[in-house]
Amino acid sequence: MPYDMQDPQLSKKIAAKTANTAFGIVEYVDVGAGPVVLCLHGAMGGYDQSLLLAQTIGIAGYRYLCVSRPGYLGTPLTSGRSSEQQAELIAALLDSLGITRAGVIAVSGGGPCAIQFGLRHPEMCKGLVLVSTYATKVDTKIPVSFKVMTYLARWSWFVDRFRKNAERDLESVAKRSIRDPHILAGAINDKDIWPLFSALLVSTYDKMGHRLVGTKNDIEISRTASYRLENLKVPVLIIHGTQDPLLQFEIHARIFESQIPNAELLAVDGGEHVAIFTHRKLVGAKVNEFMQSHFQSDCPDSDLSSG
Repeated sequence: MPYDMQDPQLSKKIAAKTANTAFGIVEYVDVGAGPVVLCLHGAMGGYDQSLLLAQTIGIAGYRYLCVSRPGYLGTPLTSGRSSEQQAELIAALLDSLGITRAGVIAVSGGGPCAIQFGLRHPEMCKGLVLVSTYATKVDTKIPVSFKVMTYLARWSWFVDRFRKNAERDLESVAKRSIRDPHILAGAINDKDIWPLFSALLVSTYDKMGHRLVGTKNDIEISRTASYRLENLKVPVLIIHGTQDPLLQFEIHARIFESQIPNAELLAVDGGEHVAIFTHRKLVGAKVNEFMQSHFQSDCPDSDLSSG
């Protein structure tokens, strides 16, 4: 059935599927028809946030496979603790669905899995869109608030109360991700951006305990991240805000740009970690151009429709 890809509640209207692959169980939603694009969420995510990634910067005319990476929602951590294992898992997912090639869009903590997929399975990877992710190990201190939240999340009543408080004042929650007051006001007043960004903010409180295992694992991966970026031969588009406070532009974006052969870089001037929302039109136009150039295909995959 057709779906409204601009519906911020779309993930609640599509039943998630589970594939038992050769490398483990993986949860995903499958929406749209056309060339296949795999979407990979960041920390505190799940298939719902992978879908929001597709909705925010993806374009019509593609089939989006939006997964929960290991440790998130319905995908157990045993399906892949390391970024290398996660890359094998998504390759196995594509195999199980009879898909020979796919493009990949990954944000933040989903980046290591995407990069390893491009390195290990270039014959399956049409290209990578890497959004606000890291090119080398991250050594920033883990906030005390995250440690406290991890402890309190074991009680559902606390999470429900925290979610309701957030829903009553989403602007205050958004301020944690968008520090620039002018850019924040622009996002809040944008009738297309704000519903999607709000859905992202609220989603972290839904089944929070089932997102924390993967988030802790992502933190461990970030502490040891190391890639042979010079061996990445697939097309790569890097999207990074120049004011990203979590993953500094001059470190991560510049490493990607200098080490990946023929990489394209979209430097989002003034953009922070959530630049795909605050600068959606700019980012969307570049992603559209990249997808049209590299994700299109005449192979049989392009005729597949969502099941």
